[in-house]
Amino acid sequence: MTFEIWLMFSAAAFLNIISPGPAIILAISNGVSSSAKAVFASSIGNIVGLLVLSTVSMFGLGLLLQTSAVLFTVLKFIGAGYLIYLGIKKFRSTDTFFTDDTLAPVEQVQYTKKFKEALLVAVTNPKATLFFIAFFPIFMDTSAPALPQFTIMTITFMSISFLSLMTYGLIAKAARHWFKNQSIVKAFHRVTGGIFMGFGVALLQVRN
Repeated sequence: MTFEIWLMFSAAAFLNIISPGPAIILAISNGVSSSAKAVFASSIGNIVGLLVLSTVSMFGLGLLLQTSAVLFTVLKFIGAGYLIYLGIKKFRSTDTFFTDDTLAPVEQVQYTKKFKEALLVAVTNPKATLFFIAFFPIFMDTSAPALPQFTIMTITFMSISFLSLMTYGLIAKAARHWFKNQSIVKAFHRVTGGIFMGFGVALLQVRN
């Protein structure tokens, strides 16, 4: 892979990654409701999920997903179900983000839970696997070994994803002072929950 091709790939990946999706909404939600550490844990969970999907695609399982309507449907329902579950959970959330007496951020966060949440969002989305097997080959040199190229693109994709999620999450964290009004907090939970449920419903409409 030449440097010019890598730059083209990076630019295309960047445009795809910064488009709002479940991972970005989750990062924003964690930034507002938790802390920078929670955003970091969630971002790590997401890129580990991307690594899993890339590995799956590299070993040809992505092609099986692309050709097997049954497998695709099963994973689609699992992914959609998890997004809808996450949406309902956030929609019904009563988290206040701040303690009642000092208005200080509530820091009792289970970072492992944030990691697993983001990991599941990534790996249960069959569209992401199909993206890897459809998008990566466009930029690969067929006359050169595939594994080094796939590795470079995966690391690049993971790095851009991590930086994107951290940026969204930290910007959201910086704006958390807007949420001292509990009616705004409640509306935030309703909106983010509704968006997650919307992503889940949209995933159900995807055809193999």
